Amino acid sequence: MALAGRLYNGCMFGEGSMRFWGCALGLALAAGAQTPVQPAAGQWQPMFDGKTLDGWKETPFAARGKVSLQDGDIVLGTGAMTGVNYTKPFPKTNYEVRYRAARIDGWDFFGALTFPVGDAYLTFINGGWSGSVVGLSSLDDQDAAENDTSTTMNFEKGRWYLFRIRVTDDAVRVWIDDEKVIDVALAGRTLSLRPGDIERSAPFGFASYSTTGALRDIEYRLLPADGADAAQ
Repeated sequence: MALAGRLYNGCMFGEGSMRFWGCALGLALAAGAQTPVQPAAGQWQPMFDGKTLDGWKETPFAARGKVSLQDGDIVLGTGAMTGVNYTKPFPKTNYEVRYRAARIDGWDFFGALTFPVGDAYLTFINGGWSGSVVGLSSLDDQDAAENDTSTTMNFEKGRWYLFRIRVTDDAVRVWIDDEKVIDVALAGRTLSLRPGDIERSAPFGFASYSTTGALRDIEYRLLPADGADAAQ
């Protein structure tokens, strides 16, 4: 039997209910295909493809060095401070981020990361204050050289280090080459950025200070909504 009807957005609507619902289902599926899929908790998501700076932009620091791609790495050239900001959506809590960074030249931090902690921000410092200070800036208005997350580590030039930062509602934890170096509870603490240029790195950005640093293998993953730790 011929079906009388009309064409609407590529679908024929008419007397046949099967044709109507089949076409409606097709439209719904097509619409759903355009909706971004939220990654499952525990699934690492790449943030840098090693080929382009898609998803990144140069941080507008004053007297900054050059940002470039070299051999599949993001290179932050020596300047007063040089950095890149992530331009795509990023979670505020219950996530992990990991990356590799190397100090190519200079003696200060070479892959400091500013990241969200709920509605606030912190900066993880790797090798600041002339080369060895590791810590979070700022806690209770004390920077990484002053608060209880402060420690020291000698970083070899040209060596790649693996950094991993875990943010939950109640704590921030940091590993360097799978050794936990920071484990700080957040209850009752004031979280902020050190006043100055580093504020331009928010909400998520890397920076080097008077040093050439290189970045690669930048990834993040979501943790369960209850903040429980993902498998290491």
